[in-house]
Amino acid sequence: MSETAPRPTPVDPRLLEILVCPLTKGPLDYDRAANELISRKAGLAYPIRDGIPIMLPDEARPLDP
Repeated sequence: MSETAPRPTPVDPRLLEILVCPLTKGPLDYDRAANELISRKAGLAYPIRDGIPIMLPDEARPLDP
């Protein structure tokens, strides 16, 4: 029996236009494949769960150098 990972819930494009990094107030890039919002300036990737961006620095993962 094979289980497949649930498909990510898409994020509203209008929401992506207004979100900024909570630490730097800088722009975010949407990584559809990883289902994350990337803050290059902060070096963090914020997860998106059930279509909701989790904009908490404690929940973000550091980007690879």
